[in-house]
Parts: sequence; C-alpha cells; structure tokens
Amino acid sequence: MNGTEQKSAWAAGDAYEPYVGRWSRPVARQFLRWLDMPAGLRWIDVGCGTGALSETILEASSPASVQGADLSANYVEYARARITDPRASFGVCDAASLPYVNNAFDVAVSGLALNFVPDPSAAASEMARVTRGGGTVAVYVWDYAGGMQLMRHFWDAAAELDPSAAALDEGRRFPICQPEPLVRLFREAGLTSVESRAIDVPTVFESFDDYWSPFLGGQGPAPGYAMSLGEDRRAELRELLRSRLPVSDGGRIKLTASAWAVKGVT
Repeated sequence: MNGTEQKSAWAAGDAYEPYVGRWSRPVARQFLRWLDMPAGLRWIDVGCGTGALSETILEASSPASVQGADLSANYVEYARARITDPRASFGVCDAASLPYVNNAFDVAVSGLALNFVPDPSAAASEMARVTRGGGTVAVYVWDYAGGMQLMRHFWDAAAELDPSAAALDEGRRFPICQPEPLVRLFREAGLTSVESRAIDVPTVFESFDDYWSPFLGGQGPAPGYAMSLGEDRRAELRELLRSRLPVSDGGRIKLTASAWAVKGVT
C-alpha cells in the first residue's frame, strides 16, 4: 500500500495520546478560559476522542455534567476507562446525527474533530440543535496549514521525498481549519455573536525520538502515512526530519502548536 492509499486511523487511544493527545490539553485549557462559562452547566463534547477536552471541562469548568460523544467505539471505551468522574458519560454516535433531544445541553463543544466529520455543516447544526436557546456552541481545530508545526514539518519533508504525499496533508485536505470558513459555518448554522481566535501552545520534545516515535503509532493521517512506507523510505523521511528540526542545547526540540477556535450563541 502506498501513502496516498493509506486511510486515516483513529481508534487506539494509547497511540493517539503521545501523538496529539498530550498537546490537546493545554489548548483545551486556553479554549475554556476563552469561553469563560459559569459553573453548573450541562456540556456535550462532540467528537470527544480519548476524552482530553471532557477531562479538562471537569477540572476547570465545574460542570453539572459532561456528555462525551464519538463515532469510535474504541475511543469511547478508552475515555470511559480513564475518566471515572460521575458527572461524565460517554456514548458512541455520529456528530451529524446526535441522539439527543433539542435543548438538552447548555454548552456544546468540539475539540480537534470537526474537520474529520464528513459533513461539518450537519455537525454544527446538530450541536446548535441540542443546545438550549442562549447557550454556547464552540469548536477548535488545529491550524494544519501553518502553526501546527509538528505536522507541518512532517508533511513538508514527506512531500519533498514523495510528491504524492501532499494529497494527505491536512493543510490541503481541511480548508475549514481557518477562521473565515469556521465563522461562516457557524453563521450558516444559525448561531449569533460569532467570533474566532487563535490559540498557541508550546510543544517541547525532549529529543528527536520523542518527536518521531508517535508517528509510528499509526493514528491519524501523518502516522498512517509513515507506517505505510517501507523501512528504507521511512528511514529516509526520519533522517530528513532529523536534519531539519530545530534542536536546542540538550537535544530538545521546541515547536508551537496553533489552533483556531470559534464560538457562537444559539
């Protein structure tokens, strides 16, 4: 199987966490500070994955409840096993067809997931539908085209060695991951007072191996591509990245992860 035939895999929480999960938590904390919601609200986390955002809501926002929802049964199982707070529950469902009644929640959020939904417009409309009038709907996604540096370095190197890899680059595949299309999506879903902002967090790797080894887990487009390569081609990609990444004294690699966030009122 060549790289352009490789499907994006999102299933194994143990592989996802060292790849992107560990960086999603500081983004989630900034996102929640921006929302600045009062305590005691009912939240739904759409596309909850391994539960990073749900867990941060429980820690930082004093919710009455958090309902996690994800299409991956394996991710839902992983989140349930890790997050035992009685205020949290997790279910398997499609973001474009949420199995909840109108006005069931005060806040609907989604972290790093909307661009993977085949119909983002349907997902945004569903998030608005299950949120009460005057409630908040908000999402954030990685800035794949620019500021998500750990992926940007990977795809730039991969495309140099294999031009066909560019077709898998999230920066090209997900034009929705920019403020203008996100704001437009929310307004088309009927939300008001829509605004967006950038969120930047440092991503510091202790060594090159700390950067590279998560790409061997097969979770997501970049690791999926890396693992679709033969050993020689994968080694060539690894060494090109090693030669290009900014390494400081002590071998640490200091990058930045940037996300775009948008919020609106139902």
